[in-house]
Amino acid sequence: MDRTQLRRKPARGSHDRDVIARICDEALICHVGFVAPHGPVVIPTTFVRIGSELHIHGSVGSAMLNALAEGGHACVTITLLDALVLAKTALHHSANYRSVVAFGRARVVEHRDDKLASLAALLDKVEPGRSRACRLPNDKELKATRVVALPLTEASAKIRSGGPLPDDNADDAALPYWAGLIPLITNRGERIPA
Repeated sequence: MDRTQLRRKPARGSHDRDVIARICDEALICHVGFVAPHGPVVIPTTFVRIGSELHIHGSVGSAMLNALAEGGHACVTITLLDALVLAKTALHHSANYRSVVAFGRARVVEHRDDKLASLAALLDKVEPGRSRACRLPNDKELKATRVVALPLTEASAKIRSGGPLPDDNADDAALPYWAGLIPLITNRGERIPA
């Protein structure tokens, strides 16, 4: 697992499957990196974790999904931004976050029932119970949809929490500038009818 070895600030890292799962389950968007014929590409998309895999869906015409379906290597990143960290000195500003990086090759989810279960799980992640509150894909729509599953076997989490790190210069503590956290909170707003 050399690709998931945590080199910078390793104390912030984890290979714990439960930590990785919690971050994956809370996040709504991942970024999928892959190599296209014209070079590297990173695409943001919705996803769902099912067991020890990340499931990603889209059109059968998607360059990303086609590259993954053909066995191409992928790097998936997931980030939850929790707070901005403001320090008294410019170089000690930071952010509190929880993130996952996963590497691997995806498999195509072929079986009709497995595809439907994956799509229903994604709908229910976006809005709990949504798969029972809308029409599920018909056969034509299902045929036009590709689902791939990337294993979380080569994955790591990294988490930064807490306030600003102490300044290296003792005189900086006396500076008159405010330091602390600005929490960032993502909330669901009021529903807006279509």
